[in-house]
Amino acid sequence: MIEIFVDADACPVKDEVYQVASRYGLHVVLVANSRMQLPAGGAVEMVVVEQGPDVADDWIAENVRPGDIAITADIPLAARCLEAGARALGTNGREFDEDMIGGALAMRELKSELREAGTQAGGPPPLSARERSRFASRLDQMVQQAMR
Repeated sequence: MIEIFVDADACPVKDEVYQVASRYGLHVVLVANSRMQLPAGGAVEMVVVEQGPDVADDWIAENVRPGDIAITADIPLAARCLEAGARALGTNGREFDEDMIGGALAMRELKSELREAGTQAGGPPPLSARERSRFASRLDQMVQQAMR
């Protein structure tokens, strides 16, 4: 049975993950640097890792298996999950795949350099209801494909 791993510290779509996982009876693993509230009655596990850069990412990359789904906005983590044979879905509903991950990593590096130079600031805007719906729909499709 596939599992859904969530890079949970700043994940804005946890409720959508819970809904899709519940529909299919899937186990969800939230990985974060601090404890958070879990939904009642769901098959959701909380893994609290030590504080530090990339500690949650490392835990997910070491525990995700082929066929699992990782939910993350972190492009390097998505690349590591793909290398492990898992699928990766961004919190914006965009699936990471082998064809686009190299370009996504390069764009991330460019944006990082622009932020360091002071020419670009801030993160992504909050998700709209439409984007949340798109994420849930894409996750549902990925689960169906993985269960075949």
